[in-house]
Amino acid sequence: MMRITKVYTRTGDKGTTALADGSRTSKDSSRLESYGTIDELNSIIGICRQNLNEISEEKKLLIDKWLFAIQNDLFNLGSDLATPISSRWKNMILINENDIIQLEKIIDYCQSTLEPLKDFVLPGGTLLNSYLHLSRTVCRRAERLIVSLTKEEEINKSILIYVNRLSDLFFVLSRWVQQVSNKPEVIWNKSMGVRSLEI
Repeated sequence: MMRITKVYTRTGDKGTTALADGSRTSKDSSRLESYGTIDELNSIIGICRQNLNEISEEKKLLIDKWLFAIQNDLFNLGSDLATPISSRWKNMILINENDIIQLEKIIDYCQSTLEPLKDFVLPGGTLLNSYLHLSRTVCRRAERLIVSLTKEEEINKSILIYVNRLSDLFFVLSRWVQQVSNKPEVIWNKSMGVRSLEI
């Protein structure tokens, strides 16, 4: 069992941090940028879970269950990114193909009730929709950083697929929550920029 008894250690004061195997690396390394962004994403999902009030109780319980499961996945995924492959421990939980399939099942479930998308949509309409779009964009950034990491070091190949699929899920969820809360989506109008304003 992990016990954190002291928050500050002073060991990172010179710009390095310890990986899971005890080795040290720069805080701006691709590995740190990758799992730090996954941590950022996890925090935003926590905000999403606190903004489910406009959804029916049944759907609220469903999406909260999904998001909580994803938060736990991301902790395991971050742990994997923080551990060089040569230093993995016995029974370490790793993201795998089954996890990716589960994400695809959620996407398919939500997509089955949505109208085909005919226009680009903008974040907004509800607070939850906006936070899900924020989750999507941070997830895409994490994906880009993980791609950079793969050019430097070997990682679990399922991680990149999972993160790619997760960003797709956030997009579908952003649309789905509008539907189940009976709120319209915000449609992009290319003619409605600041040039159209009367000031």
